[in-house]
Amino acid sequence: MTDYYDRRLAGSRLRRCYELASPRVQQYLEAEIEHLLSRVGREDDVLELGCGYGRVALRLADSVRRVVGIDTAQESLGLARAQAGDRTNYEFALMDAVDMSFPDGTFDVVACVQNGICAFGVDPERLLREALRVAKPGGRLLFSSYSERFWDERLSWFEAQSAAGLVGAIDMRATGNGVIVCEDGFRAGAMSAAGFEALCRFLGVEGDILEVDGSSLFCEISRRLRPAPFSDSV
Repeated sequence: MTDYYDRRLAGSRLRRCYELASPRVQQYLEAEIEHLLSRVGREDDVLELGCGYGRVALRLADSVRRVVGIDTAQESLGLARAQAGDRTNYEFALMDAVDMSFPDGTFDVVACVQNGICAFGVDPERLLREALRVAKPGGRLLFSSYSERFWDERLSWFEAQSAAGLVGAIDMRATGNGVIVCEDGFRAGAMSAAGFEALCRFLGVEGDILEVDGSSLFCEISRRLRPAPFSDSV
């Protein structure tokens, strides 16, 4: 799915997806940001995975020491930099979230919201393992997915994006059970609480699961319990 965001859903097209969100979806988006803001501190160095055009990272920049956003879409990063203005405590970098160039233990907080754990189209184990690597000892990881209770609003939002020509037509035969599929190749599921818990157990970390606003499911990881074995899959 990474190449989908690089070639089709980047920059102003990605921003348009959020501009046409219904009031309930806008509430969900704001609730995610507010939850992140409640979990960071003024002296934190924060990394956002899949930052897009800076929608979340630039809000975080007002409340932390430094925020770094990474993405694989150069067009989105260019828009993020243009919107940042004169801020000096941010950086946007072209980088793959499963293969980052940051040294071990760089960030106090690593955040991945808006269902990035499923929407990126990468192995969740690899994504989480790399996030753990760049987090400081005692640092915090915050990953979010969709609540099962938000399915109707989520599907309606994607239908609106499809009607606007931003994503392909929804393949209703393949769409369901938490997975949205478009005829142009877009496909994204969601991580359940049980899925987050199983992933954390496998990697040897402790994750606290919290539903926010009846729309997001957050997994917060703050400490490692045991060394995680290497594997190609969970």
